[in-house]
Amino acid sequence: MTIHISARPGDIADTVLMPGDPLRARWAAEQFLDAPRCINETRGMLGYTGTWRGHRVTIHGSGMGMASLSIYANELIRDFGVRTLIRIGSCGGMQPHVKLRDVILAMTASAVSTPSSTILRELNFAPCADWTLLAAAAGAADARGIAPHVGGIYSSDTFYDERPDLNEEMTRHGILAVEMETAELYTLAARHGARALSVLTVSDHLQTGEALDSTARETGFADMVEIALAAAFPD
Repeated sequence: MTIHISARPGDIADTVLMPGDPLRARWAAEQFLDAPRCINETRGMLGYTGTWRGHRVTIHGSGMGMASLSIYANELIRDFGVRTLIRIGSCGGMQPHVKLRDVILAMTASAVSTPSSTILRELNFAPCADWTLLAAAAGAADARGIAPHVGGIYSSDTFYDERPDLNEEMTRHGILAVEMETAELYTLAARHGARALSVLTVSDHLQTGEALDSTARETGFADMVEIALAAAFPD
């Protein structure tokens, strides 16, 4: 048990999928896990442990933004021994060829700042995904007839961004999408010797202004969860 996670020793699996929304954690657990059991609801942040094809897995919310994710990822790794963390979340497309509902596998995550910046100081650390997870996710997507985009994303520390010039530069440099958590997740995994990956679904687009409604999001997110699970537990 930690300050933010009320789970007991043994309640949390070695592999954790992390959506930002705690209600999405509940939805994913009910939809994809066998015998899911709620193991945390402290401060409304829900976590569930069950099995997928015989493999024990936990699905736990991270909250919005790198500061919130940093709390949960740190405690999951340091206090519960989690070795594999896969973010499953939404993102905003930034390239013309990236469409709504597309799946993005984040190879790298650029950021202006992260909670870890105070530790790294002057170093511009390059957060990246675990290669074995990335390759497995790409294979899992292909097996499902899904062509994911694989490349760099941008982790913003603000939701209501007022830097159109920065967005233009991100697009110019090939950044596929923007979200708010991955750069810190990859940095923490590197620091603690864990594996991490972000599997994202494009829910809106910065260039076109398009956005999925809630029903369409739920349907589209199923592919993302299946890819994440298959990447964590390849045949």
